[in-house]
Amino acid sequence: MIALAIVLSFIAGIAAGAIFLSHHGSGAGEPASAVVQHRHSRMLRPSRPAEIRGVHVTMPLASLPAGLDRYFALRSHGLNTIELDVKDESGAVAFRSKIARLATSIGAAKSYYNPRTVATRAHARGIYLIGRVVVFQDPILSEARPAYAIHNPDRSVWHNSIGLGWTNPYNRHVWQYDADIASAAAKAGFDEIEFDYVRFASDGDLSQIVYPGKGNRRMGATITGFIRYATSRLHRLGVRVSADVFGLSASHDLGIGQVPHQIGRYLDAVSPMVYPSHYTPGELGVPDPSGQPGPIVYRSLRLFNRQMRGEKAQVVPWLQSFSLGRPYGFEDVQAQIDAARLAHVRGFLLWNPHSAYMNRTLRPYTLGR
Repeated sequence: MIALAIVLSFIAGIAAGAIFLSHHGSGAGEPASAVVQHRHSRMLRPSRPAEIRGVHVTMPLASLPAGLDRYFALRSHGLNTIELDVKDESGAVAFRSKIARLATSIGAAKSYYNPRTVATRAHARGIYLIGRVVVFQDPILSEARPAYAIHNPDRSVWHNSIGLGWTNPYNRHVWQYDADIASAAAKAGFDEIEFDYVRFASDGDLSQIVYPGKGNRRMGATITGFIRYATSRLHRLGVRVSADVFGLSASHDLGIGQVPHQIGRYLDAVSPMVYPSHYTPGELGVPDPSGQPGPIVYRSLRLFNRQMRGEKAQVVPWLQSFSLGRPYGFEDVQAQIDAARLAHVRGFLLWNPHSAYMNRTLRPYTLGR
């Protein structure tokens, strides 16, 4: 089942990975970002855009001939940021590296792209490059190293509702593994590392989970500990660090260890996934969140701004650019972007599992638009 899920994910990424380009793009752009020298790095990295306007791209798409060129071309429509998979939900790593030897030895490291080449090409086009590293959901590492996984009571590897293994957030070897992969991307020239699935498991039979080595440690302190450890390593390389969190984590204890104001002490950015389709009717006082994307995004981000007040991290949300429950079109995506701007956050990232986007949504903000 695990192998099938990984194969299907790969096929879906290629088969559905066309960029949907609207014919109504504004063609607006902006000058390439200035270049700054980081104190702990010999590498010159672009400064973070004043307003991030970015999209997510899968590693299978990046491996196709001219695959990234189609996204680089969106620069003329307002794109200034690409978040590219370095390690994804299947546990696959996009490239081999001497730094991340374990990923190579267990068969996780692939040859989807050359990270240094990708970074060089992105910077030449004025694109800020973020590397996505999925952390604790990891079918490959959990099966190859069962001692690193979360277990069932019989000490077998626990799997979630779709048959995927998770690694143990209490295990420091897991922390090192993911930080090594992130460090390889940072040394290759990525500008920022964004950790995803940096949490405890949330679906499947959670009552059966056994966490080896847990002791008296709490979930929130454990996730914050990983963030502190990984950020310390990566900041020494001159790279920025961010993390994805659930949209409700600013107002609810979700039981997965995500406490935004705690991890915000160490991160450069927190990216809440404020997808309207993921909220229940009446949440935050919005009767129909999916049908009212502007109000639910605005109210969610106001809560995150309040949580981040006085902390280091900026708020850069993930917005919904996919259909779930009902068709999602340009007006729905634009309503979320308008809400994010009204909430005074530092830009936005668009998520589509097949990396298909409408270029009109990437336009810079202009008065009187």
